[in-house]
Amino acid sequence: MRKPIRQVTTVESHTEGMPARVVIDGIGEIPGATMFDKRLHFMEKMDHLRQWLMYEPRGHSAMSGAILQKPTRSDADWGVVYIEVSGCLPMCGHGTIGVATVLVEKGLVKVSEPITTVRLDTPAGLVVVDVQVKNGKAEKVTLTNVPSFSYQLDQTVEVPGFGKIKYDMAFGGNFYAIIPIDRVGIEFKRENGQKILNAGLAISDAINEQNRPIHPENPKIAVCHHIDFITPGENKLHWKNAMAIHPGWFDRSPCGTGTSARLAQMFARGEFKKDDVLINESWIGSRFEGRIKSETKVGQYSAIVPTVTGRAWIMGEATWTLDEADPFPSGFIV
Repeated sequence: MRKPIRQVTTVESHTEGMPARVVIDGIGEIPGATMFDKRLHFMEKMDHLRQWLMYEPRGHSAMSGAILQKPTRSDADWGVVYIEVSGCLPMCGHGTIGVATVLVEKGLVKVSEPITTVRLDTPAGLVVVDVQVKNGKAEKVTLTNVPSFSYQLDQTVEVPGFGKIKYDMAFGGNFYAIIPIDRVGIEFKRENGQKILNAGLAISDAINEQNRPIHPENPKIAVCHHIDFITPGENKLHWKNAMAIHPGWFDRSPCGTGTSARLAQMFARGEFKKDDVLINESWIGSRFEGRIKSETKVGQYSAIVPTVTGRAWIMGEATWTLDEADPFPSGFIV
């Protein structure tokens, strides 16, 4: 039998419906002094590994995951580089919940009941995760995200096919344009999915061309690939979202960093108080809870430290191999 030219071991999980393929062996140590540096090196020199694991035939158009690394800071248990079809995000909320669940249930951290605290070194900064554990099972995960802030309110861009679209821009680990869906004239229902995606991609392109966001403390974070279309739920603290993501897919989970950005935007607008609980519902009906832990500053911006609570489940383990004769060593997208 011919020996494969590459072999990687993963734990397959999903967070409220969104896949999180966690690489536990086979990638090796990614060069870089910080986790952000490791992310940049991976993007520039090792992106074929992301494509191999995320694209078809091994992944799909909405595939997402994370690569475990040794931390670059002394106050962290593990380092993480996030990967998905669209690239390598600085931070991924649902991915973090999946990673924490895998670390606890696979014994990769010291487990204490009822709460195990896991500290993750991410490209966006230190993320602290509290895992509610019962009989070795991760029942609920609460992550304390990086500081999140409202970047710009009441912005307008000219979007081909839609005219002038008004939006708010907020940061929750990534930049998010937040838009009530009625502004694009599309009803919030599953059969309109492709129309909503098309609108999201057009708006994303327009924002990045006309009013690109730039993080005040890290100018290399300077793109908006997430359009958060929102519609009211049962009350003022329950919202549904269709998260349209470049290059053209929906987040199946309620989106952890998107929930953080939404909290920051609502807080800036006076629509959310520190003791409130946001119920953020995904395109498929799954839910995250969002809270504000404290207030802070990011550069010149008033910011919050948000927490996001959700659940993840391990579905299995896999060993991925690459045969030297495989015609799709980096996968493909259709």
